[in-house]
Amino acid sequence: MVEILLLVGLLVAAFVGFNIGGSSTGVAFGPAVGSGLVSKLLAAALMSTFALLGAWTAGREVIKTMGGKIVPQDEFTLAASVAVLFFVGLALLISNTFGVPASTSMTAVGAIAGLGVASGTLDEGVMLEIVSWWIVAPVIAFWICAVVGRYVYPYLDAKLKLDSSPGPLVVLDREGFPRPTLGPNTTLREAGSTVLVVAIACYMAYSAGASNAANAVAPLVGNGAIGIDEGIFLGAGAIGLGAFTIARRTLDTVGNDLTELPILAALVVETVSASLITFLSFIGIPASLAVSATMCIVGLGWGRATRTVTLGEAIGGKAPGMSVNALTAETREDVPAVGEESETDLAGSDLFDPGTTGRVIFFWLLTPSLSAVASYALFSLTPL
Repeated sequence: MVEILLLVGLLVAAFVGFNIGGSSTGVAFGPAVGSGLVSKLLAAALMSTFALLGAWTAGREVIKTMGGKIVPQDEFTLAASVAVLFFVGLALLISNTFGVPASTSMTAVGAIAGLGVASGTLDEGVMLEIVSWWIVAPVIAFWICAVVGRYVYPYLDAKLKLDSSPGPLVVLDREGFPRPTLGPNTTLREAGSTVLVVAIACYMAYSAGASNAANAVAPLVGNGAIGIDEGIFLGAGAIGLGAFTIARRTLDTVGNDLTELPILAALVVETVSASLITFLSFIGIPASLAVSATMCIVGLGWGRATRTVTLGEAIGGKAPGMSVNALTAETREDVPAVGEESETDLAGSDLFDPGTTGRVIFFWLLTPSLSAVASYALFSLTPL
């Protein structure tokens, strides 16, 4: 019976990791694949490699937090661990059904917290620290990107040209000793920007592995069913499997809000959100990459839009008339000063529908809440 339950737990953990890999690969490599800089196969290989690296380094602290600090390790019986993983998988199913990316980290913590409350073993100090960072991190993400959008982004957009030229990026020069060289239409700027796009995608993959591997395996590591090294390989392996299979569909549709942005905006969003999540992973805080990335998008667009008013006018109550659709606007070579840019200059197609944004936020709050309540009810009524 124990062997069967352990097998079920391993399968559920692999299922969770598999789905994480499918969605996270689109987040990390959507801009690079969508712009034709890397193939889907290379994106999957890079995702698998850097997710494993992230899980092996910063991800260890997150696994330790979720596997033994929120509630004691001895509360993670094999049956309880399987139940916690089931709630995470259920959240993924619900969110996918409604087309909303769930925060697996928040959902997993909610399930573990429900177990802790039901058993009276919840470490309230650790839980308070985690929830505090859940509130603070998106605020930090918003304001960093707001400052970038207001004061830096237009100048970067005017100077950097990230569009691809026709023809191959790199060709093999067969004269003498064969060596790779830039394609006939490739400039040094384009080559440098390509390296930057791929490097940031790999960084995003590292961050995803650091934060998300714990969601798949922390309960099983916590109860000692598998060791932390084995858990890392299981979680990262399942993420890699998802990257090579179902992620191909998310890459086809460039399946997340980040990749609807101009590529420069996507790079800013990815860099800031990945840095925040990597930092939180190193200090053992499970947090949502999707929430931080979304707040980066809102902050970057808001900062870009506020260039139509000066700081004094903003303090005086004059609000800009545009929202995050300003990110799609063409940037002139001669960037107008803050307060001199008109709303006409910032006109662009809508990126954010308020109703859709509200639905996403609603589900981000709903899924961990349901997970915590369902977990509490289960563990209160059933001695698992």
